[in-house]
Amino acid sequence: MPLSNDILIRVNNLTRRFARCEALAAVSFEAVRGEIIGLLGPNGSGKTTTLRILSGYLAPTCGEVEMAGMDITAHSLDVRKKIGYLPESVPLYPEMKVEEYLLFRGRIKGLKKTRLFSRLRDVVDQCGLGEVLHRTIGNLSRGFRQRTGLADCLIHEPEILLLDEPLVGLDAAQTHLIRELLLDLREGRTLLFSTHMLCEAERLSNRVLILNGGRTAALDAPDALLRAARRLQADIQAPLGDVKNALESLEGGREARLSEKDDGWTRLSLPADGAPLPAGLEEWAARRQWPLRNLAYDAPTFDELFLRLTTLPPKVRNPKRRKSP
Repeated sequence: MPLSNDILIRVNNLTRRFARCEALAAVSFEAVRGEIIGLLGPNGSGKTTTLRILSGYLAPTCGEVEMAGMDITAHSLDVRKKIGYLPESVPLYPEMKVEEYLLFRGRIKGLKKTRLFSRLRDVVDQCGLGEVLHRTIGNLSRGFRQRTGLADCLIHEPEILLLDEPLVGLDAAQTHLIRELLLDLREGRTLLFSTHMLCEAERLSNRVLILNGGRTAALDAPDALLRAARRLQADIQAPLGDVKNALESLEGGREARLSEKDDGWTRLSLPADGAPLPAGLEEWAARRQWPLRNLAYDAPTFDELFLRLTTLPPKVRNPKRRKSP
């Protein structure tokens, strides 16, 4: 699906500090209408903090956030009308029936009479809630509670959806249903969702924003990140310094990574996109009479790439404040 150039989320140098830690540090990205962005990272990486700031529930320490063309701080109430926010723990009223709850939430969001009942019918149909419309929320499965929360997010027709772990705790059938719903919901909207389910992020997202320690570790389409991570590797029987000098004549040689092995060989790693074919690398080594071994491509899976990007040092914590005497 082609994406619009209509930017609905613009974040520039977003930073959030708490008393003893920096939860986010200079995070920047944009998202356009029709785009799904997966927000990934280990626990404590800043995913939920990002969603809370974008939804207007938490103020940034510094940086700029625009939602639907409006500054999140200066126009908080107007921005919230454009947003549907689903926190990880969906705040439902278990004693209410689904229909009763959605009508209640629609009225809070300013919908009245004909418009309210029209939107109720629409979201019930979108989220597949017809069979449980008159059931008490407390008696619903987790999957139907998630759908009820999504219906609440959609009832006022927001342009931006912010979903915190919408797939957590669902079985395979429920995950499939919610996945298909999210794909349908991107039409005319921007959707930003956090998840620990890397396979779903890879499948659903136009791009992924990977956070580590409150900082941006990667931002791109999943397949583009995998292409960039693919490398051509080989061991060369030559001193590291000689290999480094000779790489000047090799295509992509300046982007090579070199390491010295214990047995006197040098490990060479080149970006696969810019590297010569294995035959070209063999010819390059043969001209210098350097034996070559273990020539192969290193192509990480998305899970492996995620682990590489998120095993960097954790975020820097502020020193403990001294108590006043």
